[in-house]
Amino acid sequence: MSGRARLTLASWAATLMAAGALLPLVKPATWIFTAAFVLALVSGAGTLARRVPLAAPLTLLAQTVVALLALTAVFAREQAVLWFLPGPQAVTHAVELFRAGAEDVGQYAVPAPDTEGIQLMLVGGVVVIGLMVDALAVTFRKAAPAGLPLLALYSVAAGLSGGGAGRLWFVLAGTGYLLLLLAEGRDRFSQWGRVFGGAQRTGRPGTAVGSGGQAFAPVRTGRRIGALAMGVALVVPLALPGLSGGLLGVGGEGEGSGGSGTGGTISTVNPLVSLQDDLRQQEDREVLRYRTNARDTSGMYLRLVALDQFDGLSWKSSVRPIVDVPERLPWPDGLAQGVRVTEVTGNFVASENYEQKWLPMPYPASRVDVEGRWRYEPAGRMLVGDDKQTTRGARYQVASLDVQPTAEQLAAAGPAPEELRREYTKVPVSLPADVRETARKVTAGADNDYERALKLQDWFARDGGFRYDVDVKSGTGVQAVSRFLKDKEGFCVHFSFSMAAMARSLGIPARVAVGFMPGTPQSDGSVSVGIRDAHAWPELYFEGAGWTRFEPTPQRGSTPSYARETVPSGPATGPAQPRPSASAQPSAAPSASESCTPQMRKLGDCGQETAAAGAAPDDSGADPLATTLIVLGVAVVLVLPLLPLFWRNRARARRLGPAGAWEPEETAGPSGPVPADGRPGRASARGAGGTAARTLAVWREINDTAWDYGVEPDESQTPRRTAARIVRLGELRGESADAVHRVARAVEEVLYAPRSQPVANLAEEAGRVRAGFHAGADRRTRLRALLAPRSAVRVRWAASARWATATARWSDRRHALTTRFRRARRTGCRAA
Repeated sequence: MSGRARLTLASWAATLMAAGALLPLVKPATWIFTAAFVLALVSGAGTLARRVPLAAPLTLLAQTVVALLALTAVFAREQAVLWFLPGPQAVTHAVELFRAGAEDVGQYAVPAPDTEGIQLMLVGGVVVIGLMVDALAVTFRKAAPAGLPLLALYSVAAGLSGGGAGRLWFVLAGTGYLLLLLAEGRDRFSQWGRVFGGAQRTGRPGTAVGSGGQAFAPVRTGRRIGALAMGVALVVPLALPGLSGGLLGVGGEGEGSGGSGTGGTISTVNPLVSLQDDLRQQEDREVLRYRTNARDTSGMYLRLVALDQFDGLSWKSSVRPIVDVPERLPWPDGLAQGVRVTEVTGNFVASENYEQKWLPMPYPASRVDVEGRWRYEPAGRMLVGDDKQTTRGARYQVASLDVQPTAEQLAAAGPAPEELRREYTKVPVSLPADVRETARKVTAGADNDYERALKLQDWFARDGGFRYDVDVKSGTGVQAVSRFLKDKEGFCVHFSFSMAAMARSLGIPARVAVGFMPGTPQSDGSVSVGIRDAHAWPELYFEGAGWTRFEPTPQRGSTPSYARETVPSGPATGPAQPRPSASAQPSAAPSASESCTPQMRKLGDCGQETAAAGAAPDDSGADPLATTLIVLGVAVVLVLPLLPLFWRNRARARRLGPAGAWEPEETAGPSGPVPADGRPGRASARGAGGTAARTLAVWREINDTAWDYGVEPDESQTPRRTAARIVRLGELRGESADAVHRVARAVEEVLYAPRSQPVANLAEEAGRVRAGFHAGADRRTRLRALLAPRSAVRVRWAASARWATATARWSDRRHALTTRFRRARRTGCRAA
């Protein structure tokens, strides 16, 4: 393979490896195959243009034209002229697709669906980056600056994924760039000409530096420097106290870990930032599924985090101490024994696509059974993931208290403890006066905090003329509250933090909770929670009942019975009993049913048989193309590392078989004696054809066996000296050493004797040699000889030789055709 061809392949691979960081952003990620195909066409066009050869600007222009034609054929085929020429309609369609893709990027949260607009943006962006990398590294021979577009590609992916594209994607991108640099360095080094090495470091006969089977010192040094640099970038930052997150960390989250002990604090990010994006999702993806023995799930809100600090700019969670999760959570603060309480149990299964650092739980939880690195924050009664622990695929059981205070109990609530009241009634000095005034005006005539809370809730949800609109611009500052009260349109974030702020201005302890509404009951008795069930609501504190949920958002959620204006009269009902279809202790794994949905099968809710059968990601069934590509990809990943083993076993079987097999010279490489007649691939004319071929094949097998175990071949030695060298370096003893010398004498007889005699048991001799090497090697050398034999480089040599032969033949034919055309042209001109 020529230097430019190697650089072209390295540029193509480096671009795709850097583009791998974009894969988690879109689901499914089949767009990468389209990008790889189009980029291969662009790289091929550059290769042909440079072979002509064309000037560098013309080469870049040719590649750009090919890229435009390919993108047109993929994304605007119906609007194009002849399905690939970009006409006015195709350009208009592409502009509309790009605009739609930009809108989709702004609307969808990660991972976004692979809409046609998003595919155009991804494929087009990767092709543009690949074109720049190919131009810099191959056309202009400047591989180092080609790292800038690769870095830009990775940086975009890291930014869109929330600050980091993951350790694997960084390693892939960095490895691609290192491969590109090594390919350029090898190409430059090869231009110095052939370098002759000693017996211990030989390349393939007649080849220039870098094309042999063994890496020379500069190449090996470059590989080691690249591996060392990658290791420093990955490991060293993790060892420094001030850079614990390192280059690959998820810094910026403000999360501190207390380790596995009982101390530590945690400061969380504001979840309101992504809540609006979740509510605007066009596809209601399932994030959670659960079963419970609660008779009524309409009030079973799943709480993630409590935001208790309002600084005038945003609602956020305070820095609190965290501890290990206790076996039984403490009794809720402020909850009196006289309030009616029923304990319910639920089993939860989080989706593999749902990653969150807080564990969704009904409030208040009394016991949590979950595996993983979870910590407990007592003030907010939250479970927070420690050391990058998330909810992805989590299965857990929660026992919670269904608190049912009566209106009379809330109205008669006494004052909150002074410390709690002081902390949870803080409002910024900059809170606009109209907010306080509106709160006093709405609650005029109320006799207690409970009545004030009801008036605030009803004013937002029913009487105040507010409208629910998820497309309203979100805001959390003091002016946002005033603006919301004036415009009277917003979504749950506006309603919850406005009611909490107004309640605090009236002296009622309040905070904002973020989580999910109860979800949608399914026919099999489970409850499905989707991404559109994301919600925020205020919690107000009443002594005797503790933190109590209210629902000010119109058209969302359910209003608790104690928060309704007209409380049903009559005697209190008994404790909640499980439904006939639900057991007192729900099963940890929901059972299968005939109405099992793909989401249920994905979460393993359909029993062992259905779960084992797998499920499609949506109702349309599995995509045959995606399934085929996945199967092929898995097969390649599994088989590719074993290809050297397969080739080596096949070569050994052919050489030691009944007929023997002497490889042609171009596949032999070093170490093999050349037949005396000088014709590659044929036995010596001096010996019997069958005997000579079999003897030389066995000799080749012995040389390759020695090579696999670390004794590198030396084509400058005679068979006798080669045998002595193999025995000495391989430390062979006894029968294995004698077998090498016996086969060497047979080779000399085949090559130099007037008539060679058949030698029996040649295959057994090769087996003795191999057994001797195996017995004297350590485990690492044995595995290397089995799984990654050094002699497998002959495959690459054979491919290079065939390519060189084909290239030479094509060059001769092209020269002959050109000569014939010129002669015909001159003859025609003379005749005219």
